[in-house]
Amino acid sequence: MDSDLFSRRRAERFAQLLDEANGGRRHHVRSRADDQLAALVAVGQRLSAAPPAIEVDTEFRTGLRAMLLATAEREGIGAAAADTASGRATRRTRASRPALLPAVTARRARARGAILVGIAAGAVALSGISAASENAVPGDALYGMKRSTERAQLALTSSDVSRGQLFLDFARTRLGEAAELRGDRAGYSGVLDDMDADTRQGVRLLTGAAVQRSDPAALDTVNTFVTAQRQAVSGLLDEGTRAERDRTRRSLALLDSVRKRSDALRAAIACGLPAPVGSDALGPAPATCPADR
Repeated sequence: MDSDLFSRRRAERFAQLLDEANGGRRHHVRSRADDQLAALVAVGQRLSAAPPAIEVDTEFRTGLRAMLLATAEREGIGAAAADTASGRATRRTRASRPALLPAVTARRARARGAILVGIAAGAVALSGISAASENAVPGDALYGMKRSTERAQLALTSSDVSRGQLFLDFARTRLGEAAELRGDRAGYSGVLDDMDADTRQGVRLLTGAAVQRSDPAALDTVNTFVTAQRQAVSGLLDEGTRAERDRTRRSLALLDSVRKRSDALRAAIACGLPAPVGSDALGPAPATCPADR
């Protein structure tokens, strides 16, 4: 299937085929893409006839709905675009842009709608695979899906605080994977590398938000994470080879550095220091409060 499958003409033909498959008026045209689109039409019919019995997470549903509404408004589909469309109509004249034929306009709207429905159905279906991949570890067939789901979560999250919290959640997930990989030196070290990377990403976002807002609330999230994570990581020292224990201590040292940075930023905010100019892998690097403050 070539890369221009969802070009405008093919999207319009896809909408026609969906109409026909669902009992709509038959279009007396034949496209070279019909054979390629037939498989997608069949999938659409199966999804309509027997939708997957999947319980979708509330947060995922909310994010997906927001994404689809934004796409509908941008593409001019349905009521979501009514206000935008009416505003644009007042700024246009018939002389500046010829009106589209009603049939063409309706067909393109159906094509866009069909694509959105396909996206939604695919996302819901994939959410079931995502749930099945929750316990996957590096080397498992579903591990790539697990990491892709995490990237999708990040894509649906807008604020730095929420993204920072997600990265810390991922660090906790990597810790659980590490516990399953003891005895596999390369796998164990690799997943701890990923855990530390997620920790740095989350901490950098949260410390940056705390400094920007002059509010230590985000630092509370960091400290809570460090306390629980350090205890759990320390548990990995009980077993494993010497090389694995040495690698574990590096992660513990990172958590200690995170706690020191969080405490230093909290003190800087409390004594009214200006926002730090410099930063590193853990975010803003504050100056020390003067002793007379």
